[in-house]
Amino acid sequence: MRVLVADDERVLADTVAEGLRDFAMAVDVVYEGNAARERVIVNRYDVAVLDRDMPGATGDELCREMIEAGLDTRVLLLTAAAGIRDRVEGLGLGADDYLTKPFAFAELVARVQALGRRANSARKPVLERDGIVLDVPRHTASRDGLTLRLSPKEFAVLHVLLRADGAVVSAEDLLEQAWDEHADPFTNAVRVTVMTLRKKLGDPPIIHTVPRTGYRLGT
Repeated sequence: MRVLVADDERVLADTVAEGLRDFAMAVDVVYEGNAARERVIVNRYDVAVLDRDMPGATGDELCREMIEAGLDTRVLLLTAAAGIRDRVEGLGLGADDYLTKPFAFAELVARVQALGRRANSARKPVLERDGIVLDVPRHTASRDGLTLRLSPKEFAVLHVLLRADGAVVSAEDLLEQAWDEHADPFTNAVRVTVMTLRKKLGDPPIIHTVPRTGYRLGT
């Protein structure tokens, strides 16, 4: 899942982003609305977490623009205004969800995950192939009944490969879907992550390198 976090409270925005990354999400962070507007034009996000009162374009304005543009990004508005009228107004803009500050981080994660599932309703929450079971909502993985202890990036890469259902996935596509916008296109992060994931998946090998093309999962 790819997420945009836009909030002028830098410490809060960075903390939220780091926490979401621990759940294998690719997260971009900006601190004002005009930068957020640029990101949603360039990138395809599953969920956007927008502060209603940030400088530049406000979260309200961005939400309205995204709806008018027909984007399928789900919007979660954040605000310090906790009144019922404020919540109703926020949802009336077309936002999918609304959360008041301060909030429990566990609740934010749960809401972002729920919105991500709605944004990708055609995707199965539990993916299975060749003995591998990936439960995305519970963030668990196993092979032949044995639990796999995966890092967030390993989990994200395995998720992308399973979704491909045996088709070849290029390193560029893995970088796009499992990392954020700051990933160096010349990095060896994809190769290293695939290598460590292979080791954790064990024998027989199930991730195959297709020369000059990418990676394929299957026996």
